[in-house]
Amino acid sequence: MTPITARVPDPRVRRLAATLYGYAFLSELVLLYPVYALLFSDTGLSVWQISSLFVIWSASSILLEVPSGAWADAVSRRLLLCLAPLVSAVAFALWVIVPSYPAFAVGFVLWGAGGALASGALEALVFTELDRLGAAGRYARTIGRARTAETLAVLASIVLAAPVLAAGGYPAVGAASVLACLLAAAVATRFPEHRTPAPVSPGPSGAAPVSPAPSGAAPVSPAPSGAAPVSPAPTGPAPLRPAPTPAPSGVARTDPAATDPPAGATGAAGGPEPEEDDLGWWASLRAGLAEVRADPAVRSAVLLVAAVTAVWGALDEYTPLLARDTGVAAETVPLLLLLTWVGVSVGGLLAPAGERLGRRGQAALLAFAGLALAAGALLGRPVGFVLIGLAFCGFQLASVLAEARLQARITGPGRATVTSLAGMGTDLTIIVVYAGYGLVATAAGNGVAFAVAAAVYPLLAVPLALRGRRRGAPASGRGGRRAAAGR
Repeated sequence: MTPITARVPDPRVRRLAATLYGYAFLSELVLLYPVYALLFSDTGLSVWQISSLFVIWSASSILLEVPSGAWADAVSRRLLLCLAPLVSAVAFALWVIVPSYPAFAVGFVLWGAGGALASGALEALVFTELDRLGAAGRYARTIGRARTAETLAVLASIVLAAPVLAAGGYPAVGAASVLACLLAAAVATRFPEHRTPAPVSPGPSGAAPVSPAPSGAAPVSPAPSGAAPVSPAPTGPAPLRPAPTPAPSGVARTDPAATDPPAGATGAAGGPEPEEDDLGWWASLRAGLAEVRADPAVRSAVLLVAAVTAVWGALDEYTPLLARDTGVAAETVPLLLLLTWVGVSVGGLLAPAGERLGRRGQAALLAFAGLALAAGALLGRPVGFVLIGLAFCGFQLASVLAEARLQARITGPGRATVTSLAGMGTDLTIIVVYAGYGLVATAAGNGVAFAVAAAVYPLLAVPLALRGRRRGAPASGRGGRRAAAGR
């Protein structure tokens, strides 16, 4: 029988989800999004100057991605989620107050920093809090709906930018963008965050660790050899830390292949090592890097996130050019782009159904989306954007599932750091896609460039399907597939 908690989540889970959706929507409700290129052009910037600003933006995100993730693990993920929109707000205010190339460049550095502060910290906080509430199985659907909230905010920005720009010009659009960021920072203060203390370093081999005595109290010496260690009397209630418990019946595992903890991630009792958050910045950075380096499962999940997310994320910037090549009027281009955004929104909402897909199912999803994108781009007609929208729906769903798999595999204290490594890998791959797209599109046109980039996904699906096949066979006796698909 399916437990009630699988149907009616804990009120704390609902509050966390509502806060996440509000934060995601307000963070992307930036009316400057659809018009900032016009602002740069109207200020007198040339095309190469605008392109250089995009490079500055990407570079700042890459450089700050992993350090900010380690900072989130060391200090407070909620704090960084509050700071991120405030830093972006300063960037947008700078653009409209003193519009110039230096101001735009500084603004892009700040905007990149704001994105880096939130990247990694958001996913880590949401997964950790859901796991604490025994609802880690809801992560994919929760983060998928958050992605849909972001997409709806972008659509709202497109709709609202034109009338606000007509009424008050760029200062009004900038003021509305700053206001949305301030509201996002206010919503971020509502995120729950429960930090756990780092374990005390063990004493000599075979001896129990001795906690330091409270201030003003006499230290307690360790017991003689062979005697039970004596702990100092607590000065107040001892903090309670729930023991790790298996997922409740009816809650699906995010990763069907991850039925066992990664090799090396075992605690004293042989189970997964509990996540420890109260580490310094350097220790958090080293812990995250060490987990990626030592655990092949985590490393493959990081690479999968970058590979799945980067290509279609970069291609999205070129969809207006592809739409114009279909021969439609300029005012019709936004209508074609609307199909892609609808696809992205639906893809995020399909996350609960996508969780039931095994590795081979997700591989088939990637292959189908890649083929649909290539066919729609090569068609060269407006109707092709129906296929492109369908492809973007599949890509968004695959990205959410890849992120969920990564969070399910992280067991160490550097959760935000590891997630930020995936974000940095995505940014680096996007730059490579930008360069490759420019070369192919210059030689053969936008449709061919889209098709060449889309070919990455069927190629990526092959090893994903083969790996799922190898993992799936021995797990069948343990109910791995059934447990992953059951609710």
